[in-house]
Amino acid sequence: GYRVSLQGNFFGCNQTYMAFLEYNPRKHIKLDPPLNIQSNATASKCQIWWSVWNVPWYLAEILQYELQYKEYSMSWEVAMNKTLPSSLPQVEIEATELRSGIAYAARVRCKVSENENSYHSQWSEWSQTTVFKRADVPKVSEDILNIKTMQYLFIPLSFGTLLYLFWNCKLSSRRQKASPALTFPRQLLSFSHSIVCTMGILR
Repeated sequence: GYRVSLQGNFFGCNQTYMAFLEYNPRKHIKLDPPLNIQSNATASKCQIWWSVWNVPWYLAEILQYELQYKEYSMSWEVAMNKTLPSSLPQVEIEATELRSGIAYAARVRCKVSENENSYHSQWSEWSQTTVFKRADVPKVSEDILNIKTMQYLFIPLSFGTLLYLFWNCKLSSRRQKASPALTFPRQLLSFSHSIVCTMGILR
């Protein structure tokens, strides 16, 4: 620790002002802002990373970071702030927190973690900004969706139609006292032709 005093001549008198009776530099740290902030945005998340300069290794392991990001056209006063739980110089933002097609700007600052007792610091200045934009989610073609829907519905509909034809032929044979062999094959042949045509359309 140090004892810090200010001495000066005021109105012809030498005076001493005691600024700090005990000044400990490790309790009054202000770090340089992070450098080389970069980003990479996809449709699911945005990754942001940076580096620190002129920071001893024993401080780099106990640093705390704060991320600030906003829509590029907005003011920093309305920006979102995130205090990061890790001392790693990186962070991920989920895509649900970002609007599609909108450009964003982000910056970061650092200080010694508040959970550390041996050192204490104030926040550094903000870093330079990085600009990113969430990638658009690819849209599935409506034609593909329609084909897949038809494929999923084809089997149960076919099964239900066969059951209907079977019971219809059975009831008709009872009422008309006709042979089911004369009625069912014709309807089955007609339905089979419809299935072939439908499969051709799906292909």
